[in-house]
This record gives sequence, C-alpha cells and structure tokens, in this order.
Amino acid sequence: MVLPNRLIAVAALVFLAACEGVTSPTVETNRADALLLPVPEDEDSFHFAIFGDRTAGPPEGLEVLRQAVAETNLIAPDFVMTVGDLVPGYNRTPQWLEEMRAYKSVMEDLAMPWYPVAGNHDIYWRGSDPPPGHHDADYEANFGPLWYWFPHKNAAFIVLYSDEGDPASNRKGFAEPALIRMSEAQLAWLERTLSETAGYDHVFVFLHHPRWITAHYGGGNWESVHRLLAAAGNVSAVFAGHIHRQRYDGLKDGIAYFTLATIGGTMPMDVPGTGWLNHSLLVTVRATDFDVATIPVGAVLDPKAMTPERLADLDRARQMPIERLSGPLLVGSDGGATGELRYRLRNQAARPVEVTVSAAKHAADWRARPDRRHMQLAPGQVEEIGFELSRDQDDFLGAFSAPTLAFRVDYLGEDRRVSFPETYFFAPLKPALEQASDGSAPGDQAMLLNGSGAGLWFSPELIEIESAPFTLEAYIRTNAPNATGVVIGKYHDTGYALMLTDGRPQFVLGLQRVPINLLAVRDKVVQAGAWHHIAGVFDGVQARLYLDGKLVGWAEAPPGSALRPNDLPLFVGGNMTWDGSVEFPFEGAIDELRVSAGARYAGETFEPARRVGADDETALLLHLDGDGAPFARDASSHGRHGIGIGEIRYVSP
Repeated sequence: MVLPNRLIAVAALVFLAACEGVTSPTVETNRADALLLPVPEDEDSFHFAIFGDRTAGPPEGLEVLRQAVAETNLIAPDFVMTVGDLVPGYNRTPQWLEEMRAYKSVMEDLAMPWYPVAGNHDIYWRGSDPPPGHHDADYEANFGPLWYWFPHKNAAFIVLYSDEGDPASNRKGFAEPALIRMSEAQLAWLERTLSETAGYDHVFVFLHHPRWITAHYGGGNWESVHRLLAAAGNVSAVFAGHIHRQRYDGLKDGIAYFTLATIGGTMPMDVPGTGWLNHSLLVTVRATDFDVATIPVGAVLDPKAMTPERLADLDRARQMPIERLSGPLLVGSDGGATGELRYRLRNQAARPVEVTVSAAKHAADWRARPDRRHMQLAPGQVEEIGFELSRDQDDFLGAFSAPTLAFRVDYLGEDRRVSFPETYFFAPLKPALEQASDGSAPGDQAMLLNGSGAGLWFSPELIEIESAPFTLEAYIRTNAPNATGVVIGKYHDTGYALMLTDGRPQFVLGLQRVPINLLAVRDKVVQAGAWHHIAGVFDGVQARLYLDGKLVGWAEAPPGSALRPNDLPLFVGGNMTWDGSVEFPFEGAIDELRVSAGARYAGETFEPARRVGADDETALLLHLDGDGAPFARDASSHGRHGIGIGEIRYVSP
C-alpha cells in the first residue's frame, strides 16, 4: 500500500512520539471511559478570494458587487483577487474615470487588500483616434500595473495581461489571432518571475481571457505560456474570466485551469447548477495542496444579523395577512365559469415587501386576467388586488382542474432580499346546484371511480372542520384486494384523511404537536367486492378507527393537541396536493359519506346505519345517488355541494 505524503508524515510523528514515550495528543477531558478524539493537525494555511467579471451587466450589478464585498468581509480571506472587466468601459476617458471611481468606491469597503486584473472592458477605447494602448495608461494610473506579481506566505501570485493587442497598429481585440498573442516582453518577464518564485510551494496565475480554450482563442500563443508555467514545476492553478460562465478544464501538466462567471455581469440566468451565477471563489492554500469552493452571492449570512427583532419581523412578512374579499365563482353544469377574485394584503412588517401574485400554470383550462400582479408594499401599507377568472363550457370529462393563485413575498431587508416560498390559494368555486329537498328518499346508487384521479372537489372554505371533535365515515367497495387509496382527504402534514393502505383502513391526522397516523391492526382488512363501513373519530383526546362498527385501532393524542387546518380543498376519491394534482386515487365505489362536527362513535362497537342521516352535527352528507351530476349534492342543511372531476359513474350498490 502506498500512503499519501500527509499520512506518511503523521505516521512518522506518531512513531517518534512512541519512541520518546509520548502519546499522540488528544482532546482534554475528565471522562475516563469516553472515546478519545485527536486534536486537529497543526498546519499553516491561508485563504484568498477571487471575484469574477463585473461588466456588461445591468446597472444594479454594482449592488451585486457591494453584496459580495459585504459577504467576503464575513469570510475574512487574507486578500481578494479579480479576473478583469472591472468597469463597463468601451468609452472615452471622462466616462471611464467615472466608472473606475464607482467600482473602486465599492471595493474600498473590503476589509482586506484586493488586486486588479485588466480585461478588455477596462482597456478598449470607444470611437476613433484611440490613444496609444487605448486605456492602458488610464488603467495603470488608477488600478496598477498591467502585469505584476507579489508573494504571500508560502505562495506567489502572478497577474498577466491578455489584451496587449497589436502595438504597431494600436488595434485591440480578442477574435483575431494577431491580437491575442502575448508579447515577447511580457513572456520574458513571466519567465524571469517564474525563476524568482521557484522556491515557493505554490504559484497562482491570473488573467482575464481563458486563452487555453482554443475554440475561443485559436491562433494565439497560449501554448508558449503554458510551457513556461509547466516547466516551473510549482504552478498550481490558473484563473480567468471573460466568458461569464463558471468552467473547470481540469489538470494539464499538473496545473488546474479555472474560469469564473460574474459578480454583477450579464448572464442568461443566475442558476448556480448551470455555471451561470454571481459568485466568488474561495481558495484554501496549504503547503502541500489547495482547495477551491464556489460561494454564490447571497449564500453567506451574518449570524449576528439574526437578532430576535429581525426574526420576528421576518415572521411578520412571511405570515402576511391575505384576506379574500369576493365570493366563490359560480360553476355551471356545463363547466363554464366566470367571475372576479379580490384579495386584500397588508404588510405588517417593519420593512418593505414585494408581493408577486400569479395564476398557477397547472390549471390550463382556466384563464386569468391579468395573469400576474407585482407590487411593493411599505410597512403598514394595505393593498387590494383583483383577478378575473373564466372557464369555457365543456362536458367536465377529465378536463376540469382546480384553479389556484400563487403568492410570493420577498422581504426587503437592509442588507439582503429574503424570498419566501410561494403559498397557494385555491380559487373558491360553488356549483350552480339548488339544495336537495330533504335527503330522506332511499338511495339506490353509489359513486364508482376508476383510480385515475377522478373524484369530488369541495372548496376549502366550504368544509369548516378546524378542530376536534369530528368524524369521517363512508361505505366503500374496492375492486381489488390489498387496495390503496384515499376515500376522503384534506391532508398535507396538516388536516386529515381517511384511506386504505394495502387493504387496511387508515386514519391520518395532522396535529399541532404530534401527527397521528392510525393504521388498522394487521388482520383487519377490507374484502374486495364487499361493502364495508369505515370511520375515523377524533375527540381531541383519542383518535379511533372503526371497520364495520368494530374498533380496529386507536391512539392517544398528547395533552392540548389540536388539529392543524389547511387551505387545501376537501377531495373525495383521493387527496389533492398544493399543485392541484390528486395523489393516492381511489379505485372502487363510495357511498353514504358523512363529515360530522362531533365524535359520533365511542367504545369498541356500534351498528353502522346503511343509510346515514343529517342532524345538527352534520357538516357534509353525500348520499352519492348521482342526482345533480356532474355535481355532488350535499344532503345536509348547508348546501356544500361538490364538483365532479374526471370520469365518475353512478351504479347500483
């Protein structure tokens, strides 16, 4: 076995310590029987950061740079390098000087030294009659030498200039072979510098253009530069920018080649996983190796900023009151609907917030005008917004979806924007169906579902079970043994559901303290093709699950437990998620479904009625006889009718 150099060194130290009768150092403790932990290696190391291109981005790019400076101060590297394109440039001297001062005014907030690299935006002249070298003289008078080097601890840092162009014609550019060659004067200086830095553990090289990417820089003389770097034997890495996308070209002759993206520059997107991002690099240097980490702008937080006052204000923004002002949209039996939804928003935080409200894209059968609203609210400001939603007439067969509005809140803090996840509000819908006469006629049908996600949709505000006690119950008949599916659901970590799992009844409760997931004992299963009554009861103290009137599972709730409500629709035949899709669809028949605001059943047994009735505790009663289709008629006194979604049939039980 061949050991790495570091392990060999550690092994040698342990051997020498043993020879001298000294044990290897461990942490100090008076715990006699505990595992002894080694102390960290006492090894010198240091850190430096690298900033990418600033230019060709939007004017607010300087604010990205400002944020990167503040975050770099938190990390506190020894110093900061750049890879060029510091100013927008491509202009004349007065404008160039103004941009230079703007850039340096931001960089001066760094708590450590920083070192510039010249890029094409920093040098190229705009217009006719450029002075010799374009902005070469302006750059050197205000930023520093076009090429230079300096030492730090066990490393040397070399800055090269990749925009010399053609001094004879005074032309500069990076697309013609004649303009992308480093001069003999700079190459001679580099060769002398590499000789002078031969005793350092590391040499790091910086320039603007990644000349080693031959597809971009064909015809240049980078191979001559690389041969000098490789011959030195201690050049560890080369860093460049310009292409505005992070890239690693691997090792060549032991030299790692890195290209940075931007720090306020233009990009098609800011998505770290794509290589397009605003970022810095943090380089950790040790005597024998180095490591490089990408630090996206916005990823570094100051723990001292997380004061109780700030956290409380963030919570006020996150919990912004959103009040619906308009009534439900009326849906006709032909599937057509139109109406306005209005909401009132109030910023209760001490900082401004930005709010974006949009119609969720998954409800393709609905139209919203406008499809997006964006506003900024000052502290205490109240604002109303409205959307007009409409849906064309159709036959409901599988095309009906649940429209939602997505609310996104951004907290505009003093030092950064904090974006909260979107919250969704289902648009309230009401079927155009008159109340049943009395619901007393004997039923002769049941609802049949094919497991495709079809079922009955009830607007969230129509079902008002928000606390114990309550009861869910229904008659079910499955098509296959060991069936899995939700009979009635309004659950997503909060809320409730009554379902089957591998043929066993299950009662799920999202409580504020400890959720209850009550599954029937193993031998209590429903038989395919047979009707069964299942019921879930929660009285605030105990959850009980019944199959055909017999107690098949129970669980005690922690003292003070309460149901955690949610704004999901109630769905019969599955459980609807926040994106409007249906999970755990039920396959089989459902009949005589009732939701009650009371604990209807207690003890170990009761005799379930085949035809259930309504009383003062009844919140929803569905005989599911098919009357009123495509809607589902509520036989309680509340008129909480449901909307049929997908392929629903009604058959004789």
